[in-house]
Amino acid sequence: MNVPISALLQRKGSAVHGIAPDLSIYDAVAEMNRLRIGAIVVLEAGKLAGIFTERDVLRRVVGASIDPKVVRVAEVMTRDVITVSPDAMIEEVAAMFTEKRCRHLPVVSGGALVGLISIGDISRWVADHHRAEAEHLRNYIAGGMPG
Repeated sequence: MNVPISALLQRKGSAVHGIAPDLSIYDAVAEMNRLRIGAIVVLEAGKLAGIFTERDVLRRVVGASIDPKVVRVAEVMTRDVITVSPDAMIEEVAAMFTEKRCRHLPVVSGGALVGLISIGDISRWVADHHRAEAEHLRNYIAGGMPG
């Protein structure tokens, strides 16, 4: 399954939802809930400045008893964002999710944000690949049997 992330992005789409770093945590969470997403990128002057995730809410907001209506996303977002290239292979990115214990990775090409990949996207891709491979093998076996 030597397939680049760019193939997954073509199927999934490259739309990425972003917010400004000066948005309140409360408004950021409201936007994530509206979009039904678990992470949102933080953009400053069109560039990736960070990522804000459900885990950030649990650990850095609720866990620290921070008022989400007063504190800005910039104060609690993950700043040192791990990114991947569109040329990175799906297996390599799956291993990164495990090693880095993260669930979302921005896809960056030439300094520009071109997509966002989640561990769920990888899981669906792998499951679909295995399903297609199993179907191919079933057809091969059924077609190869004398009738």
